[in-house]
Amino acid sequence: MSGFKKFLMQGNVIDLAVAVVIGAAFNAIVQSFVADLLTPLISAFGGLPDFSSLKVTVGQSNFMYGNFINAIISFLMVAAVVYFFVVKPYTHVKERAAAKIESTTHDCPACLSEIPKNASRCAFCTTELAAV
Repeated sequence: MSGFKKFLMQGNVIDLAVAVVIGAAFNAIVQSFVADLLTPLISAFGGLPDFSSLKVTVGQSNFMYGNFINAIISFLMVAAVVYFFVVKPYTHVKERAAAKIESTTHDCPACLSEIPKNASRCAFCTTELAAV
């Protein structure tokens, strides 16, 4: 039982649990955005985007391929919302933050150890370095 308790208290398990809970809450927000804002906007320009009544009957079986089309359209809309409103802005912010961080070190040409940029001699191999 102590091994199980130790496993549950690991940081990555807790992080994963928090990510799942936040992901579920975020899913509700994105689904509402798509269903309540994007779908009516699309229907205003192209008619009602509901294909659920489409079906093919073979013998006694009904194949409701319209529901499948609705699911594909919903998935594509959710994926587009997540990409354009989460992934793209996050990537942009991350790239800007990375550009602001200037490295204060460089590699020694002789031993490839990381040394300060202003160093005149490598602390590891004592090679004299040209002024930066």
